[in-house]
Amino acid sequence: MKLKIFITCICTILITSCGTLDLNPLSDGSSETWNSTAEEIEMSLNGLYKDAFWMVDSEEWADDYIYRDALSPITGSSLNGQTDFVKTWWTNTYKAIARANIVISSVDRAAAVLSKAQIDRYAAEARFVRACQYSRLLSHYGNIIYTEKDLDIEEALTLKQEDKTTVLPKIYADFDFAAGTLKTTYGNSELKRASAGAAYAMKARIALQMGDWATAKTAAKACMDLKLYNLHSNFDNLFISKTKNSVETIFGLPRSIALKVVQGDTQNYVTRNAGGFAAKDPSWDLLCSFLCTDGLPIDKSPLYNPRRPFLNRDPRCKATIVEFQTSFLGYTYQPHPDSLTVFKVADNKYVENKDTRSVAQFASFNGLVLKKGVDSDWLLNSWSVEPDKILIRYADVLLMYAEAKIELNEIDQTVLDAINTVRARAYGVALSATTYPAVKTQVQSELRKAVRIERRMEFAFEGIRYMDIIRWKLAEKVLNKINYGLLDPADLRTKVVKPGLWFFPSTPVIDEDGSADFTPMFTAGLIKQIAVRKFDATRQYLWPIPTTEILTSGLKQNPNY
Repeated sequence: MKLKIFITCICTILITSCGTLDLNPLSDGSSETWNSTAEEIEMSLNGLYKDAFWMVDSEEWADDYIYRDALSPITGSSLNGQTDFVKTWWTNTYKAIARANIVISSVDRAAAVLSKAQIDRYAAEARFVRACQYSRLLSHYGNIIYTEKDLDIEEALTLKQEDKTTVLPKIYADFDFAAGTLKTTYGNSELKRASAGAAYAMKARIALQMGDWATAKTAAKACMDLKLYNLHSNFDNLFISKTKNSVETIFGLPRSIALKVVQGDTQNYVTRNAGGFAAKDPSWDLLCSFLCTDGLPIDKSPLYNPRRPFLNRDPRCKATIVEFQTSFLGYTYQPHPDSLTVFKVADNKYVENKDTRSVAQFASFNGLVLKKGVDSDWLLNSWSVEPDKILIRYADVLLMYAEAKIELNEIDQTVLDAINTVRARAYGVALSATTYPAVKTQVQSELRKAVRIERRMEFAFEGIRYMDIIRWKLAEKVLNKINYGLLDPADLRTKVVKPGLWFFPSTPVIDEDGSADFTPMFTAGLIKQIAVRKFDATRQYLWPIPTTEILTSGLKQNPNY
């Protein structure tokens, strides 16, 4: 069934189902008496936490990622109003908004049995969800339909698109109400729901995305001042299934294999020796973005050795990408073309190495595989894994605060402390330690560069990079570069291995935006072009409005689509 935005706004009343998402479940009773008790309201609110309502930007849309020679509609510049995720995100987001609006408009029905404070808390939770959903629409689609009412079709058809100058204050108002009303913490026996801290954090995120530095700074600081969140003690294990409800998680959703709410598409990221496909991998762009342990980029640091690219790098490099000649998922990982066998720990013997293209044609095309969040649990339960779905964490708040202050040119010690707190955790030391490369400059341009590279090192493969390069207007640079990889095995042996140039034939130049230039290596015939990314800056900084909405609802399409 094709769901239009206007029908979406009243879908819980008029429609019983759409696709695979139940629009009228028991948790969303459609009678005029529903939401008259705490139990009914909580059932309705529970429906707002469906995984389908909390989409995360894909790594496929940015430059930290390679999927063999494939491109996404964004990196291939084929994005249009009929692209699957363009339609799905629009539809599911408005479904969530419709449900939230129903809760907000009907929660007063429980006034006879609940106090005003209880009713306000329920309304605040729904308003938090509504603000998050509208934030996604605003940041991705631009001019959108905004409504806070449960509408009939005639009313819905009169609505017009609004731009950020009118929508953003309404989003802020919802977040402010939520921050002032919701609980700050939940007990061990309570279901973890939206909190005041989450409202501040998500408000800071949309403000930063919209270039409202002052609001972003204030909201991030308010979250910090709650003093409820800390960085997880160990960056490496923050993202694995065994780590639940970390002190760093401000807002997230639990996953459960038993309840069939799991992280998807895992096998594509796992090494071939361990049974995966090693198809979706970190890019060379990402590998080269990690600083060296002296705080310098690889083309400036005397510590960098292109033959041993993981040596003397920021610890998050080896925490994100599997280092060569190290044990991972029960096997030594080595993509070298002459390493036809590797050590298997369980059998205490050498076995065929399926992670070199000399043995397996579809082993990683660039020699890199993902480590972040991947552990032995990924090999169990038919590739179903259940790490928490972290939607925003404290490191993000610290770096958003720093970025907002930098852009406002309000540079002080709190800016340095915010960045260095995140960096020190990566090195496993205290903020005050002298054994990590703390950021010390107070020059705005240098700090801008520092916070951007810090975000890249910190949030790789967390669905953060795409909106960062959109916000910084870097997509037109980094997504118009080629994804490079290893030569075919015979050429690799002759041109790279035999002359002693493995792994990288040379050190790429890193520009002012932290972007590596592999062109000289390609020109010399030492690396291979895998995929040519394309990004159309005249249109792709916003997504198109879905074509069905343009044709049937009279909405105005974004420029150049």
